[in-house]
This record gives sequence, C-alpha cells and structure tokens, in this order.
Amino acid sequence: MLLKKENNMDPQTLPAETQELYQSIKQQYQVGFESLKLEDNLQLHLLKITDIEQMLEGKDPLKNPSEFPFWVRLWEAAVVLSRFMVNLRPSPGTTVLELGAGLGAPGLTAAALGCAVTLTDYEDIILDFGRVSAAASKLDHVQFSFLDWLAPPEMERYDIILGAEVLFRDEFFQPLLAVLRRALKPDGVVYLAHDMKRKSVRPFLQLAEKEYAISASKRVLKSLEQEKEILLTRLTPR
Repeated sequence: MLLKKENNMDPQTLPAETQELYQSIKQQYQVGFESLKLEDNLQLHLLKITDIEQMLEGKDPLKNPSEFPFWVRLWEAAVVLSRFMVNLRPSPGTTVLELGAGLGAPGLTAAALGCAVTLTDYEDIILDFGRVSAAASKLDHVQFSFLDWLAPPEMERYDIILGAEVLFRDEFFQPLLAVLRRALKPDGVVYLAHDMKRKSVRPFLQLAEKEYAISASKRVLKSLEQEKEILLTRLTPR
C-alpha cells in the first residue's frame, strides 16, 4: 500500500458560505490543503496546518502523548482506515461515527461512499477544519459534533464507529468504552487503526475483549520516506 500526497485544491473554489470560515482559520494558522487520492474518482482535500514543526516544538507522539496535538497531522493510520473503508464499501445510508476525528479522513471517506457520517472531536477549531475539508471535497451532508468522552451526551446509535490514533492515554480507556456502549448499535462494528508501536493499544484491547469480539490485522503503508506498520482492529459486541 503506497501513500501518495498531492496538493491540487484551489481555495477560491470553496463555496461562498465556507470562504468566511476558511479565511477565519487562515488568520490564526498557516494552512494548506493536502489531497488524498483513494480511487480514480475519490479524492479528499484536507485542510491542515502547514507550520506543524513550529506548533509541535519537538513533541514526540509516542513518548509524550498527553502533550501532543494529534489532530494536526494526517496520520498513516487514518490513511489505512480510509482505504479500508473504500474496500469495505458500506451500503449507502450506513450510519458512521468517527471519534477523535482530527483531519477526518476516514469519516470523510465514508461520506464520499454515501454513508451518513458524523465527525466528532473535543475542540471547535478541529471541527471547523473538518467543515472546510468536507466542503473542499464536495461533501455537503456531513455532521460535525463536539464530543467530550468524559461527559458524553445522550447519543444516537451508529452502524459503524471509526477511530484512528485515538488510544493514547490510559485514563481515557474506560470513557471510550462508555462512549462505544452509548453510540454503537447492538449489531454494529468498531474499526480502529493505530501505529503498531503504540504501547497503549494492547492494554485497551485487553479491557475491551470483555465486551467485544476482537480481530486484528497488520497493514503496511509505504511512502517515499518510510514504511509504517498499522494495526487495524475490528470490535463487535458479544
């Protein structure tokens, strides 16, 4: 699986109602679009911060996960989960919830495939980036919602729940499981994707296996710089 990144999105083509939001974001951050081609006729245009190194200030996501702003990067795990959704081909109208969406690639991919998608995260600015990306990708039926795992509201239930690089702090394991209990249909399925090196994945899955049947597979994502091994996991309620 080869990762190719392009940038062929002209911001001037954004809908008028999205231009104001885009310009507001641009006043706060240095931004640009990253195009992710998933098929010949399926390409996402993801708004992202371009001065990431300055924002990160040397933070390492594996060593200091609590200090790392995970949402600012298009993670390899998100690309793998996006491509998995393309191969899965859910039926149009399938309800999909993405948790900790960040740049939102997996959820937006599902929307491009005809699913009814809600992207969630814990900061309004993250959701605003997603709104611009959805408009840039010509997806106008995506919902965006603030979600605090520590104080989740009453939620509708979904056929599929997605998460890429969401297991990074042990104290969020139980809150995440509580969100899954609220939001997943009894016959639904959860798909998670993470860097194989992420140490928090195994302890979370050990907790989750009390409630879920779990299967896992390894995917390799190649880029010009490196190869990344990604663990893709599937959870279904017992």
